[in-house]
Amino acid sequence: MRIPKHIGIIPDGNRRWAKRAGLPKQDGYAHGLEPGLKLLRLVRDTGVQELTFYGFTTDNCGRPLEQVQAFSRACVQAVEQIASEPVSLLVTGNRDAPAFPKALLPYTTRRDLNGGGIRVNFLVNYGWEWDLARLNNPGVRRGTICAQLNSRDISRVDLVIRWGGMRRLSGFLPVQSVYADFFVVDRLWPDFQPEDFFQALQWYQKQDVTLGG
Repeated sequence: MRIPKHIGIIPDGNRRWAKRAGLPKQDGYAHGLEPGLKLLRLVRDTGVQELTFYGFTTDNCGRPLEQVQAFSRACVQAVEQIASEPVSLLVTGNRDAPAFPKALLPYTTRRDLNGGGIRVNFLVNYGWEWDLARLNNPGVRRGTICAQLNSRDISRVDLVIRWGGMRRLSGFLPVQSVYADFFVVDRLWPDFQPEDFFQALQWYQKQDVTLGG
C-alpha cells in the first residue's frame, strides 16, 4: 500500500452533530476530542510521517461568543491529549491575536514529547492571510516562497480528509495543499469511525500522483 507521508484533517460537522443530538451548537466540539485521539493513533500505526489537524480559523472567530469559547477550549484539550502521546508537536496560528489560547503558547515551537515520534501539527487561530503575510518579493522559486510562510515548518500535504460532507478546503494550508488529493467523508466528525480513514487510504491508492508533472 502506498502510504501518504503527510495527511491533513478537517474535522467538520461538530455543530450539526450537536443540533441533531438536541444540544446547543457549542456542545458539539467536546465530542470531537475522542475521535481525534483515535485517528492520531491509527495514522501513526499506519506509518504516516506527519499529520495536521485543522483546529479553528481566524474566520471562525466571527461566530457567537459561546461557540468561540467552546472550540477554543476544545482545541486546548485536544492539544493536551496529543501532548501525552509520543509525538513531535507544533501548534501554528496567529498567536498575537486575543483569540489564541495562552495555554498553547508553549507549543508554538515544535517539541518532541514522550520520546518524539510522528510530526503532529495543530492549526489554531489559523488564517491563510496570516500564513502568507511574511511574503516579501518571493519571486517564483517554491523554496523561497515556502521559507517565508508562517507555517514553514509544515511540509507539503499529500492527502486531505474532510469529515462532514462539505466539498471545500476552507483555507487549509493553501501552499502545502496545492497538489494534495482531497477525500470527503459524509459522516459528521463526532461520529468518526476507523473505516473512514481506511476508505480514504484505499481511495488514495487509485489516485495518479504526478504533482503536475
